[in-house]
Amino acid sequence: RINFLMLFLERIKLKLKEFAEERDWEQFHDPKNLSMALSVEVAELVEIFQWSKSGGLDEINNPDTRKEIEREIADIFNYLVRLSDILNIDLEKASLNKIQENAEKYPVNISKGSSVKYSKR
Repeated sequence: RINFLMLFLERIKLKLKEFAEERDWEQFHDPKNLSMALSVEVAELVEIFQWSKSGGLDEINNPDTRKEIEREIADIFNYLVRLSDILNIDLEKASLNKIQENAEKYPVNISKGSSVKYSKR
């Protein structure tokens, strides 16, 4: 059975691949370049919140800033999807596996309400 998330990711992967092919950009989409581009986009998102005194709440509630945030998150997502496609990584499976791994590292009875890293307990 195909679920909604798989269809969504496949649609985005196809759109990104078509976009790159139309511009002859696939030659630039190697793991190094894509991971570097992803890092830059994350830094641009961080920059929006860098000096926030509200933990980001003021920024997200400002309509113009919110649009910037949405664009940066979309860039991050698109580069991540493109990178996972190039590396032939099932993003849904990898994500669900990581959530399970984190659940084992951070059991509720020990971690609830605490931000202490598992290796520091």
